Amino acid sequence: MKLRFEKRLAPADSAAAIALTTFSAMLAAFILAGLLFIPFGGNPLIAYGFLFNDAFGSWRGFGLTLVQSTPLILIALATIVIWRAGLGYIGFEGCFLMGAATASWIALAGTPQGLPWVLPGWAYWPVVMSAAFVAGALWAGWVGALRVRFGGNDVLISLMANYVAIFLLQYLVSGPMRASGDLPQTPRLPTDSWLPYLMSGTRAHWGLALALLATLFVWWLMRATPTGYEIIVSGLNPKAARYGGIDVNKRQMSAVLLGGGLAALAGLCAVLGVQHRLMEGISGGVGFVGVVVALLARLNPLLVIPTAILYGGLEVGGSAMQRQSGLPTSVVLILQSLVVLLILAGDILRYYRLHWPGQAVAAAPLSEEKS
Repeated sequence: MKLRFEKRLAPADSAAAIALTTFSAMLAAFILAGLLFIPFGGNPLIAYGFLFNDAFGSWRGFGLTLVQSTPLILIALATIVIWRAGLGYIGFEGCFLMGAATASWIALAGTPQGLPWVLPGWAYWPVVMSAAFVAGALWAGWVGALRVRFGGNDVLISLMANYVAIFLLQYLVSGPMRASGDLPQTPRLPTDSWLPYLMSGTRAHWGLALALLATLFVWWLMRATPTGYEIIVSGLNPKAARYGGIDVNKRQMSAVLLGGGLAALAGLCAVLGVQHRLMEGISGGVGFVGVVVALLARLNPLLVIPTAILYGGLEVGGSAMQRQSGLPTSVVLILQSLVVLLILAGDILRYYRLHWPGQAVAAAPLSEEKS
């Protein structure tokens, strides 16, 4: 009898099984990537030491990891909300840019590049956060309306909308919001408009607290409210949901608006917490990486936090590993890709198990025996 895969009678959905498959996939990814270090004369153990030390070995490094993780958490939450509703929206890059542009415009209030009038201090944070959220919700909302009302292809439309947002941002930083000088960017935002730092000696800012509160809200919404239940049912089976009296179109639109707003808050965190000015390329593809984080977290809001921190650590530590070990950038990218690929592929072990020669075959359920 040859070695083969055998389908489990029930998926291994326990926390221990998920943790074991995830750890095994990560270990395999690091081993495979380590083999690529050898032709360049690199020692995998030393290189990985640089990676984990820079990402998690000091307060400064851990702070950078948290900075990288913050927008990933918010975009992953946006992905969970919208995808649970049954839509395949992937336009989070555009929502991110709309949030960043809106936050910059309000932060520059009273200047030629910003809001025409100056906001009082007590109104700044409520206004800037609300405006960024609304901008992202509206940007995602028109795509959702085309999908819900007219049956448009939300995947394709949202993907193309990302490019519209990129060109719109280029217009803003090259035209009405441009600062004097040669570079297409806005003036540096006033210091009092920045997100305050969360931990002294690090660059971690209060956007992380916003992301954690958003995580708790999404978990509560999806697990403990009738609205969240209706959103999930609408995504699982729209026909059954309508038969049960659920307004599927309304729930899907509410999910799109909420997801777009969350992704826009990620843009606010990037421009007010890190860059402190609006410029081309500010997103860096984070809208797509956030989708990957949501998939790695298996669309579970609470798992988004450790997953985003892990991915943020790979970003920070990978760059340090490349600099200190002299490895090419492609090797670091291969490592990140292998981690994602093997964790996603490792899910097969939750549904199938290896059957060794001589091992007893599990009995099939009665329904399968009769069929």
